[in-house]
Amino acid sequence: MSKDIQIVSSDNAPKAIGPYSQAISANGMLFCSGQIPLDASTGELVGETAGEQTVKVMANLLAVLNASGCDFSNVVKTTIFLKDMNDFASVNDAYAAAMGDHRPARATVEVARLPKDVKVEIDCIAVLG
Repeated sequence: MSKDIQIVSSDNAPKAIGPYSQAISANGMLFCSGQIPLDASTGELVGETAGEQTVKVMANLLAVLNASGCDFSNVVKTTIFLKDMNDFASVNDAYAAAMGDHRPARATVEVARLPKDVKVEIDCIAVLG
């Protein structure tokens, strides 16, 4: 791996469950893999509704961002993957609460299925520093 590319990880977010990293920093940018609503210490699903799951997803993303010295104010782009677009409003509310006044670019898409059959997954790209 190039010296300009580094793996970023946090014990406060679920470990990668495949051949990928929680995040990669490269050339002043941080690319965070999608997070789902798993508890980092138990591996158990957190939340039954999409809104509840989004609260945990955002906490997991923040843990990965914090591991690189960032927070949500560094985020420039997110992608939200929903199992059901009918959950958009509750997910949007939880997302907005976590982001505060910060409004990065974003895409939201409905997908057929997500890992562990969760209702939401979110990834992000941030600027380091």
